[in-house]
Amino acid sequence: MDEPTSAMVFAAGFGTRMGALTKDRPKPLIEVAGRALLDHALEQTHAAGLRAVVNAHYKAEMVADHVGDRAEVVVEQPDILDTGGGLKAALPRLGQGPVFTLNSDAVWAGPNPLECLRAVWRPERMGALLLLVPLERTVGYTRAGNFAAGAGGRLTRDAGGMVYTGAQVLHTDGLARVDSESFSLNILWDQMLAEGVLFGVEYPGYWADVGTPEGIGLAENMLERHTNV
Repeated sequence: MDEPTSAMVFAAGFGTRMGALTKDRPKPLIEVAGRALLDHALEQTHAAGLRAVVNAHYKAEMVADHVGDRAEVVVEQPDILDTGGGLKAALPRLGQGPVFTLNSDAVWAGPNPLECLRAVWRPERMGALLLLVPLERTVGYTRAGNFAAGAGGRLTRDAGGMVYTGAQVLHTDGLARVDSESFSLNILWDQMLAEGVLFGVEYPGYWADVGTPEGIGLAENMLERHTNV
């Protein structure tokens, strides 16, 4: 099956940059514009008609209680597994074939990011399709870019390029070739870069990285200025 029907929502991080805000709650339950970050992400997955799987580690019981029956929660214990390991561990719940992934610490102003990916995804020639945004349309993001897109959207690493938003669609079979239990998806991307099958597409709206307490207000201001779909 080459048409993805499920999405992995990453929600297992510690949120250490949030300081005291994550003392009594996990980062995905911090509110932006009156809704938990995790709810912003689940809204995108459900609007795209996808079945969601959420991973959790820090205060996992709070995440599970909050999600209820809206998604299946995979608890990573005793150790956190990072993005690659977390996705690999959740594969039995996600099903066969390619899947979407979405970070829970971002807020979007514009079209559904998963639908943007779906419109461009070509499973016969892409190993992964990453959703990117230019630096000038990021909010609360203070680091360098990640990738540059060449002809046809094929990606190369570029610290001055566009920013990876935490949304992608990818084939997951390469995860089985990684022996580590905990690892980053960068390992899989590097393999795809070498094979020329890592692609990207530009998001047409605005994207907020809610990684710090200051990022909450910045994201809320973004939502006030731009239509959030």
